[in-house]
Amino acid sequence: MDSSQASTLGPGGSGGNGIVSSQTNDTANATPNDDPKQNLTQVINSIQKTLGLLHQLYLTVSSFNSASQLPLLQRLNSLVTELDNMSKLSEKCNIHVPMEVLNLIDDGKNPDEFTRDVLNSCIAKNQVTKGKTDAVKSFRKHLLEELEQAFPDEVESYREIRASSAAESKRLAQSQSMLPNGDVKVKPEH
Repeated sequence: MDSSQASTLGPGGSGGNGIVSSQTNDTANATPNDDPKQNLTQVINSIQKTLGLLHQLYLTVSSFNSASQLPLLQRLNSLVTELDNMSKLSEKCNIHVPMEVLNLIDDGKNPDEFTRDVLNSCIAKNQVTKGKTDAVKSFRKHLLEELEQAFPDEVESYREIRASSAAESKRLAQSQSMLPNGDVKVKPEH
């Protein structure tokens, strides 16, 4: 093993003396009830370690000679161990990846395109909804103007009922600690 290969070794790799280090990854000892963020971090760390092991394996294979057979076998064993560890850790992660993202990755595209497309779709739907809301508001205003010309007494009665109803709703919302839009106020924890 040359010095460039020895410097790339980390925990679980083979040492300079040709012996595979028996250090275990602390992530393998995690309990199933751990925090999901911690589980994800452990999987990410395992992926990074696997990528490091693959790089070491590449270096060993690219400069292979009969003397490097033992380090090659040790690195292969380390890779298999880490892949097993990654598999066990991934069982604790409950992450759902949309098929569209996986298809984009398979097509060699950036998965951020999916996020961008979803956001653009949401913006477009929001604009359509806003247009419909504005149209209904405009129609309501125009309808009230027309009704006021044809039925002034009934429109005045309607507006009084509407004002008293709005005031009652506001009082009720304040008594229930609700915001005017229907959301409940959350008291900050001290």
